Amino acid sequence: MNAGELSRKTGEAIDIKRSELAETVTAKHYRLKPELEARYGAAGRAKCLQDAAFHLSYLAEALQNSEPKLFSDYVVWAKAMLAGRGIPEKDLLDNLSVLRDSLTEKLPADYNEIAREYVDFGIRQLAQTDPASYSLITGEIPLKNLADEYLNALLRGRRDSASRLIIDAVESGTPVKELYLQVFQKTQHEIGRLWQTNQISVAQEHYCTAATQMIMSQLYPYIFSTEKIGRTLVATCVSGDLHEIGVRMVSDFFEMEGWDTFYLGANTPARDLLQALTERDADLVLISATMTFHLRFVREIISAIRSDAATKDVKIMVGGYPFNVAFDLWKEIGADGFAKNAEGALATAELLMNGAKKA
Repeated sequence: MNAGELSRKTGEAIDIKRSELAETVTAKHYRLKPELEARYGAAGRAKCLQDAAFHLSYLAEALQNSEPKLFSDYVVWAKAMLAGRGIPEKDLLDNLSVLRDSLTEKLPADYNEIAREYVDFGIRQLAQTDPASYSLITGEIPLKNLADEYLNALLRGRRDSASRLIIDAVESGTPVKELYLQVFQKTQHEIGRLWQTNQISVAQEHYCTAATQMIMSQLYPYIFSTEKIGRTLVATCVSGDLHEIGVRMVSDFFEMEGWDTFYLGANTPARDLLQALTERDADLVLISATMTFHLRFVREIISAIRSDAATKDVKIMVGGYPFNVAFDLWKEIGADGFAKNAEGALATAELLMNGAKKA
């Protein structure tokens, strides 16, 4: 068995045993640290079990894709998220150590070494990074003042004020693409960081995202006025992924470049995607995944597209957070290309199309 196959099979074994392993990790952790029961109570134990299952989900996907960064990046993210909720780094470190030892006990011997290597890599990265305590809207970005005002309006629940800022900017000559990149994208990343570090609630995060989606729709008269170039894009999120705003932004960028775009939204089943690709005679499909544990669905969709005679020649581009963490992941998962952001997606699409427009 080669290294790639061993890694994949180890990830599959962890995935199959995930619930059992999470129970083992939690029980062992509480035996080693009985003070946790008094500190966090029953709710804390339930959260520990949930966290262990998340750790294992990310570890399984990292192994199945032969990419340790997918796990270590998640561990660093978890460190910042837990720190914002008053949970010390040592608790996470102890939990990961227990997880590593539990894998040794529960997995077949030939899977142990590589599983331990991935966990140890995550632990080492944990020690080398600091929580995300700085704003992502810095003085170095264009339109910083507008981005700051827009974010402040959203956080105060003033969707009307946020909308007025954007419409005024467009009417004053600010390109819509710049608003997408320097205001919407930057503020969405900052809102995510604020939730991660427990500075805003889930409700606030959802409100801000929904408000931005509504304000984006107000810009459609400017977006859909572009002359068409005879190419068609279908864009979607994988089944189970509800983080749709990023792929919607990318789809709008294609519309502004003259593509006919069909944005299918979040949580699109594979059969419906295949039907849309056929009906729209698509040149390109963009598949987005925000969470690492959704990568298996990306792989399944790509396989379905390749296996269908009606869609096998459609070019496939992927995007989303896991692909930004591991730049070669798109190759491992079977796509034709990958883009880090909306601008990059246009450039990649041009390469994939080889300059040939659809007849």
